[in-house]
Amino acid sequence: MWLSAVRFGTLQTRDKSQRITRKKFAEPLRQVGSVETMTNRTLKNDRFLRAIRRQPVRQTPIWIMRQAGRYLPEYREARKQAGSFLTLCQTPELACKVTLQPLERYALDAAIIFSDILVIPDAMGLGLTMVESIGPVFENPITRTDDIRRLGVPDPESDLGYVLAAVRTTVDHLAGSVPLIGFSGSPWTLAVYMIEGRSKTDFSKILSFAESNPKELHELLRILSRSVSVYLTAKAKAGASALMIFDTWGGLLTTRQYQEFSLQFMTRIVKELAHSVPDTPVILFTKGGGKWLESMAQSGCHAIGIDWTTDIGEARSRVGDSVALQGNLNPDSLKNSDREIENETAGILAAFGRGSGHIFNLGHGIKPEIDPAKVSVLVHAVQDMSRRYHEWVPTSVKRRADYSSKR
Repeated sequence: MWLSAVRFGTLQTRDKSQRITRKKFAEPLRQVGSVETMTNRTLKNDRFLRAIRRQPVRQTPIWIMRQAGRYLPEYREARKQAGSFLTLCQTPELACKVTLQPLERYALDAAIIFSDILVIPDAMGLGLTMVESIGPVFENPITRTDDIRRLGVPDPESDLGYVLAAVRTTVDHLAGSVPLIGFSGSPWTLAVYMIEGRSKTDFSKILSFAESNPKELHELLRILSRSVSVYLTAKAKAGASALMIFDTWGGLLTTRQYQEFSLQFMTRIVKELAHSVPDTPVILFTKGGGKWLESMAQSGCHAIGIDWTTDIGEARSRVGDSVALQGNLNPDSLKNSDREIENETAGILAAFGRGSGHIFNLGHGIKPEIDPAKVSVLVHAVQDMSRRYHEWVPTSVKRRADYSSKR
């Protein structure tokens, strides 16, 4: 049996008419609310967590945004068997299965739970559907300011229990091999989808709403920031070792708007997580946010993800040792020859330079058309080329040296 040690419960969900329905989900036998987060001491491979904390590592860790995705034939088969993307997300044993798929192919240093950033607004009653060739669409988007007043903060266990069940199941199957990352969209990015109603858009609705209804938008963002904080806290307590906030559409904003509508609410989340799950590091990623790195570093986060439009060497000189950096190969680079991939990887490693605090990743999610063999080239290149930038002294050797110096 592929899954072990699970029990079946029920999850309240809303159908298209917003009636409450009940759906079965699989949940590992573990006390609700218990903290199972893996630490450096209990993981077989802790490079990712060490790098986030800017601790010494043997080589630069690597994972890939959307590493469990459509570029993998086994993922496409799993999605076909599930019948839909949402069924894949909402069935914990299937979400676990696709989370683990890239780790079965590649020697990655972290897993990221398979889910979607829009599960929070879906749990609020907006009615998420996935439309072929369009992407996510909300059946009940926010069209009036009164719609905001009716929104509440979803309860992670009762409204999003299928996600937490997937986290717990995946942590069980990882068995301490690598850390698991839990994630959410930023309040601003979630608000963009909730007001626009779909993914492929010119963003005219949200930008107009921000100008004409800033007070109401602030209220929406406050509700969303609380929702994200509670949701990510639950993920950490379910076993996620690190958390990431995806601010996909922060780059749409001016500097003033970014501070007002995006960064201040992400900062609020980081502070709440520092209180609720203080041992869990947080990564912030704003696509197109290279001009705001210094402000992001002051949020209290542990690491900043940067896209491929920012030079990582310049980014490091700007933020210093205050945070780790994650990134930042152009996703389109994986369409190139093996030699070109290796050369671009070498350039990013050299630009960051010596020392810890770098997590290698793409500058955004991997694209569906990428050949999986190119990911192997990238992973091997990072592993082979990055060792020269790290001075690794095993803890046992350090202890002996410290002991000898005291004698």
